[in-house]
Parts: sequence; C-alpha cells; structure tokens
Amino acid sequence: MGMEIEKKYTVKNLPDDLGKYEYHLIEQGYLNVHPAIRVRQEDDHYYMTYKGAAGVVAKEEYNMELDEASYKHMLKKADGNIITKKRYLVPINEDAFTKEYLEMHADDARALEDGKIKIELDVFEGFFEGLIIAEVEFPSLEASDNYHPASWFEKEVTGQKEYSNAQLTTLDKFVVEKT
Repeated sequence: MGMEIEKKYTVKNLPDDLGKYEYHLIEQGYLNVHPAIRVRQEDDHYYMTYKGAAGVVAKEEYNMELDEASYKHMLKKADGNIITKKRYLVPINEDAFTKEYLEMHADDARALEDGKIKIELDVFEGFFEGLIIAEVEFPSLEASDNYHPASWFEKEVTGQKEYSNAQLTTLDKFVVEKT
C-alpha cells in the first residue's frame, strides 16, 4: 500500500520557460469513480491505479503494471471521457519552505535536495483543453502543511471534486472558467 500526499492548485499563468522542462504524455480512463480505478498510459508505460477516498490531502494509492494490450483492452471499458494531458515536471518554487522548517525536518529537506518534491503541471488537451492544474506531492503531511505555494498558482483546490480527474470524466460538457 502506498500513500499519496498531494495538494492541487489552479494556475494564474504558466512559467515563462515551460518548454525547457521534461514532460510526459498521459492518456487515462476511469473504470470506476468511487473508489477511483483508472488505467493510464504515461509515455510508453502502462498501469492501473486504485485511489482511496477522494477529497483529502493524503489517500491510499496502489499501482499495478500493465502491458500495452491489457491497457488498450481496459481503456475500451472506461466510463465517460478519456483524459489526455501533458504533465510538465517543474522544479519546486524556491520559497516553498522556510529555512527553519527544513532545519527541523531533515527527511523533508533531503527530499527537497534530491528533487523528489516537484510541481507536476498538467496541461489538458482534447475534451478538457484549457484546463491547467498544478499538483505537488509531498513526502509527509507536515511538508504539505508547511508548503508555501508558487507565485504563479491561483488558488488551492485540493479536495474539490470538480478538479478530480475521476470526476472530470463524468462531465457531459466542459467549460474553462475565466478569472
């Protein structure tokens, strides 16, 4: 069993130098929404994921490797909309944590130094074109509680079901809200 500790944010503006960051092409479909059971292709990697209770910062998550044929077979069985997106891996903002916090939490400081805490910037395509969500996964609940969001984030939407990928697949139509 794994635990995912994550916060989600809407985005005011994209980083100016977005093209320089590594990214993954993702396609995914949901076999079930509650609990979330999805199949995903990320570049040339295929897997099925079970995610526990939505709407919380920390939830259980299990992944199982798939081959391409199994993925394609299950994707045909997915309900609703198929999600396609580019996921950019953006370094965490320099002011993410205070110096004092990092001095008191060596494991989190080490994860930060090792590049294990990063911003995953999802730029949706296809049916959800125009939607942009930033996610930050943390090594601990304390790190998530002490994180200072990047200046280019707009608002935190962690736990808001309308920003859940599983929930998005159930929509009949999609309109990006302009702020």
